[in-house]
Amino acid sequence: MNKFTLLVSALLITSPFVLASDSADLEIGMAIDQQLSVVVELESKYRFTVGNEGTAFDYIIKRGDIEADIPVSWFVGVGGWAEWDDQFGARVPLGVKVNFHDGWNAYAQVHPELNLYKGPELQIGGALGVTYKF
Repeated sequence: MNKFTLLVSALLITSPFVLASDSADLEIGMAIDQQLSVVVELESKYRFTVGNEGTAFDYIIKRGDIEADIPVSWFVGVGGWAEWDDQFGARVPLGVKVNFHDGWNAYAQVHPELNLYKGPELQIGGALGVTYKF
């Protein structure tokens, strides 16, 4: 693991807890994103992911309801990722989020990625997660 990846990881792990001290909108959960991952979402805009394979950060640009009567919404964001083997890049998460029980949410996303390690390369990724909103 290089110094850049270690620094990014430390920031991603500690930042949510510092920012969450004044925030009333905090979600914590597990996901399959960077393999098995811990997910922290703040203010329904900032998603931090740290997992077995690497780390990722997504900024959710836009959210919307699919229908007013059902608890399903869509989202679009921009973000970046870094793997422990030095690969890194940018991604655009496109997904849906479901509130399936009081405080419990599930999300699924697909994210086109631009891998910038050893030259630009387009690829596609995805994530499935479950979070609890405090």
